[in-house]
Amino acid sequence: MSESTLGVVDADRLRDFLAPVVGGIDADLEIDLVSGGRSNPTFRVTDGTRHWILRRQPFGQVLESAHDMGREFRVMTALRDTAVPVPETVVLCEDPSVIGSPFYIMVDLEGITLRNNAETGELSDIVQEHVGSQMIEILANLHEIDPESVGLGDFGRPDGFLERQVRRWRKQWDGAHILHRPNLDLLLDRLGASVPQQSFPGIIHGDFKLDNMMFNSLDEGCITGVLDWEMSALGDTMADLGVFMSLWDEPGHPFNPVSAGTTAHPGFPTRAQAVQRYAAIRGIELPNTDWYVVLAFVKVAVIVEQIHTRHVKGLTIGTGFDDAGDMVDPLLDRAMEIASTTSVVGLRL
Repeated sequence: MSESTLGVVDADRLRDFLAPVVGGIDADLEIDLVSGGRSNPTFRVTDGTRHWILRRQPFGQVLESAHDMGREFRVMTALRDTAVPVPETVVLCEDPSVIGSPFYIMVDLEGITLRNNAETGELSDIVQEHVGSQMIEILANLHEIDPESVGLGDFGRPDGFLERQVRRWRKQWDGAHILHRPNLDLLLDRLGASVPQQSFPGIIHGDFKLDNMMFNSLDEGCITGVLDWEMSALGDTMADLGVFMSLWDEPGHPFNPVSAGTTAHPGFPTRAQAVQRYAAIRGIELPNTDWYVVLAFVKVAVIVEQIHTRHVKGLTIGTGFDDAGDMVDPLLDRAMEIASTTSVVGLRL
């Protein structure tokens, strides 16, 4: 694929595919890359009246089980009438001949996303608190949904989920990294030697963080949609909580390089307050969360390294990729810090 064609969506072919789905399209389609996404390329599509979002797989080789467009489409469709806000899905296309990759179309919520400390700093303390409360409630509500009740009873296998996660991220690392990072192998060994017993199976998002939320405005901060479901599954909901905790930054503490201090303002609840509120909503006693948080840091480190690898190979479009490789070691350092002090038998270094 040449540099000139990378990221180009054939508007005529897309229109021919989409027109019978949406009741006809009379005008030419305008297609623009949406900035901010590091994983699945995302485009805004319009016929001048209606507005959609198109998400496709990354360019280049896609590792097995990664970037599954059908998975994203199915889970958002299933959750449409639940307490978890999601965009309205339109159509899934698994035929790569249309635009060069499987993709799906959803309605454009046309809100705002908040991606860093400066952007969330524009919110008032009251709105920051509101945003934090909503995120905690949505995550807890998601984890309380009976998968069978929304047609997701066969969406995955909760039994053995954590063991498979350790194997999966080792395989993903082996298939995509450029630099040798011995701490990652050490952490995966320790995680594999200390897998906890699964306690709370359910639907998981896999990447539940603030910049995967869509908001109506800066003044109100109401969440209108949870985005980016590519890593969703049936699994241990504590793993989802671990991701949430690893990406919840606090004032006075080092920021996760991925979340970039998005929640590090006084109006947001602290990480401890957020986790306490989550447990109260679900009415559960949480197990030792260190194992899940270490897994989260390792998982995100692998994902960021994959993005870095694609960028080095010239298979990314848009901006925001130059620093991906520099994020990996800080993520692993934080995981090592937790593993060196944890009380989890087998995980402690």
